[in-house]
Amino acid sequence: MKNTILITGTSSGIGKSTVIEFAKKGWNVIATQRNPEKESDFKTFNNVKLFPLDVTNLDSITKVFQKVKEEFGTIDVVVNNAGYGVDGAFEAMSDEVIEDQFNTNVFGLMRVTREAIKAMRPSGGGTIIQISSMGGKITFPLYSIYHATKFAVEGFTESLHYELAQFNIKLKLIEPGPIVTDFYGRSRQFIKPDYTNEYDTFIAKFNDAAAKVMKDAEGPEVVAKMIYKSATDNSNQMRYAVGKPGPMLLVLRKWLSDKLYFLMVRKSYNL
Repeated sequence: MKNTILITGTSSGIGKSTVIEFAKKGWNVIATQRNPEKESDFKTFNNVKLFPLDVTNLDSITKVFQKVKEEFGTIDVVVNNAGYGVDGAFEAMSDEVIEDQFNTNVFGLMRVTREAIKAMRPSGGGTIIQISSMGGKITFPLYSIYHATKFAVEGFTESLHYELAQFNIKLKLIEPGPIVTDFYGRSRQFIKPDYTNEYDTFIAKFNDAAAKVMKDAEGPEVVAKMIYKSATDNSNQMRYAVGKPGPMLLVLRKWLSDKLYFLMVRKSYNL
């Protein structure tokens, strides 16, 4: 019997690459996105099924899980990939911007996780994979609310794994470094004040440094392969760092004092 995986946020980037990775491995793949009618890249795979799902809408989530139960019976793996990043000056961020960021990256992930538990517990277990970020363990300038969401995902997942172990439900955290996706392109939501130019110099230095980092960034395929590994390695490993220089930076953050780490970041951004 084929294994079945459900993946959120599959319209581009990591999500799309993960659908293709698992489809090529012969899994039943439930690819979900807000506007599946626009999707054309999955047509060559007869083991991929598209469903509309918006992680900010609980009704759309429960409907997909019910359809998957009816068609496949059980779900072996759920990948919480849907998310986006807001960066910029916190002073200029409205309540709406902050709430939207948390509603997708944190509350949306929690909604899907809750439905995944309801599906997996009666059937004897499964694996829930959260797409976090190296930004869930370390921080960089101008990403304050994005980092806040990923720190929340890390803490939520780490705590939750204790209570789900009794049901044979494993929780995994994928922590990508810089990856070439729409996250840094058309999906980027950048916020700056329109009433002062006092952030302009800081922002310019940040953008210059970030552009240099992205020149060496890897593609989403490396993350997809790591997701596949985490889903199939049959281990209790929780965290999987991927995408240079992410793994190295996570090690440095673990061993350096706050003072030394902050100094390293400031120097890298010429602050």
